[in-house]
Amino acid sequence: MSKVIIYTDGGARGNPGPAGAGVVIADEQGNVLKEISQFLGTRTNNWAEYQAIILGLQYLKKFLGKEKLQKSSVEVHTDSELVVKQLRGEYQVKKETLFSQFIAVNNMRVTDFPNITFTHVRREKNKKADKLANDAMDRGENSKENMSLSL
Repeated sequence: MSKVIIYTDGGARGNPGPAGAGVVIADEQGNVLKEISQFLGTRTNNWAEYQAIILGLQYLKKFLGKEKLQKSSVEVHTDSELVVKQLRGEYQVKKETLFSQFIAVNNMRVTDFPNITFTHVRREKNKKADKLANDAMDRGENSKENMSLSL
């Protein structure tokens, strides 16, 4: 069984405000397979945290395919303790705006990622994903076209 590690971060300036997601996908040796940086429009930081996970899982499914995913171990590392605890079933999802995000991740887990874990990591261990999320927010704040991608 191969192992893939997905480092994710999402953030918003203003909360809600211009939001971005950053994802780094690496193999078990730490070799970076893919980096993703995406502006998300006007969102909350927790919504962006979930969206970063969704983006990483969607890419990995496309990259590996369903058969390889069934045999792979996937670790999602994020600095959002709230999101990790919600996905582990330790916290309820109380914000209505997060229901669809939670369901999307949970459905992917059930259908495509049987060997997935969610791990909370300190910010220092998630610097690359954080930079990608901030780069996305910078691009969005600097582009009037992107600013129209609101709720």
